[in-house]
Amino acid sequence: MFYITSNKLPPNNVAHIIFLARPHTQIMDLINQQLRMEDIKSSSIKKDYHLWLVPRISLLCERRLQEHGVRGSFASIRELPLLLFRLESDLVSMELPYCYRDLKLDSDPTSVFLVAQALMTIQGIFGLIPNIYGKGPAAKQVYELMVRMRREMGGNEPQVTPQIDQLILIDRSVDLITPLATQLTYDGLIDQFYGIITGTVKLPGEKFAQTSSDTNTSDDSFMETKTVQLFSSEVLYAEIRDCNFSAVGPRLSRHAKSVVAQYEERHAAKTVGELKQFVQKIPQMEVYKQSVATHTTIAELIQEEIASGIFRPALQMEQEFLKGLDTDKISPFIEDCIAQKESLNTVLRLICLQCIVNSGFKPKVLEHYKRDIIHTYGFEHFLTLENLEKAGLLYIQQGRSTYATIRKTMQLTVDDVSEHDPTDMSYVHSGYAPLSARLVEFLQWPGWRAITGVLQLLPGPTLTETQQLPSALRQRRGSGGSVQSGGEGGTALVFFIGGCTYSEIAALRFLTTRVDQGGPEYVIATTKIINGNSFLLSLSDELTP
Repeated sequence: MFYITSNKLPPNNVAHIIFLARPHTQIMDLINQQLRMEDIKSSSIKKDYHLWLVPRISLLCERRLQEHGVRGSFASIRELPLLLFRLESDLVSMELPYCYRDLKLDSDPTSVFLVAQALMTIQGIFGLIPNIYGKGPAAKQVYELMVRMRREMGGNEPQVTPQIDQLILIDRSVDLITPLATQLTYDGLIDQFYGIITGTVKLPGEKFAQTSSDTNTSDDSFMETKTVQLFSSEVLYAEIRDCNFSAVGPRLSRHAKSVVAQYEERHAAKTVGELKQFVQKIPQMEVYKQSVATHTTIAELIQEEIASGIFRPALQMEQEFLKGLDTDKISPFIEDCIAQKESLNTVLRLICLQCIVNSGFKPKVLEHYKRDIIHTYGFEHFLTLENLEKAGLLYIQQGRSTYATIRKTMQLTVDDVSEHDPTDMSYVHSGYAPLSARLVEFLQWPGWRAITGVLQLLPGPTLTETQQLPSALRQRRGSGGSVQSGGEGGTALVFFIGGCTYSEIAALRFLTTRVDQGGPEYVIATTKIINGNSFLLSLSDELTP
């Protein structure tokens, strides 16, 4: 298996070559290059080329291949409908990084159709979901497509006893504040600085060379990067992944002392039997020791990133914006960042965050920011700013700001938040609770009827629908067949259309810990896990990481 690049494929004498790709025209251009570099004459075997597109065939891709003149080179073109990828026991992703861009910039509804297909697949496995709630235009479109798909099935749905009680559809456009705010959980900061891709992260290898017990630490490939897998099967990672980063250090220190204590137990072994028991525990102790060393090194890397650059002052500026302070005028801090040519991503995140919490800029403020960015970073970023305007991240103020009302009613900012022993989800941003997660929390108690005024201020329609179970399934389910309302336990599937952040995942996991208080257990699905950097990059081809 090889990555599809502009480089020539390695020499081979195989009869079949399969290209496995997402349906993007840019990838078709790369495939065209690889096909043209293939030396068919020198091969003694006749080769058949196959193209498998995930998750569905694209007419645009086929047309691009025809334009290149290589459409006839393929013996077959088919689709591979892989819609959902399980990342954790409570987390699945569709791995569609351009979903929000497709919907907002290109007006391409393909992602909405794929989300509806994925949800129908889930219902085929886990049964019909009786309660459906949603907020935002994409949420309504997904529900309408699901209704249409059920109608087209003509009553031939799988007769599966329902295992999910609620489906909550959240359109990313409803809460654009959260992806722009800096995540302060352990997972969130790793993703912010290094990028977590399907549970793995690549880190500077030289930091791990000092702590690794591997004797081959002089290997150049090891020194360049270290790939670390981040899955909850690792007990230590499962404990600290959703913690605020300020609470990670003390926990790692406690585990380091535990490692030392375990090895000291060998001095207490006096008999042969006790020594044998200690020796049997050594492999587990070595794994535990390596886990502590790995996460201590990652924490040190994060601490270095936090201490360098403008991370802390930019975070302080964010916190002020989130509290609604000085959002209606030009920020001197942002002006200084532009003058010093700080990271364009950081500058744009702050400007977009200020714009959204202020419900838009006055024309003079917006023009001032745009002029400064183009003069400092180059005229090509005129297109970047245009894309951000199309995506609803930069716009002219049309009326009074509604953020103050939303912030107060939804309790988005909390002054006295405990980061080490949290009692509220706002710990994930050290004082700011994700709006999307608050919507989920308010749905369970006291219910969305209590916040009708806020729901009207948020973009898009509000969805509250019920899917009637067939009579046979209601009888089979017995007492569990009744439609459960908010606050009555069960399982709730929260689906983010347009991506979600690790801070939102941590906030919903925090709500799951309240199962003993009558709330549901949350399972999270998303089109892609995002952070502020990747979210902005997906909206602009001109930005470079």
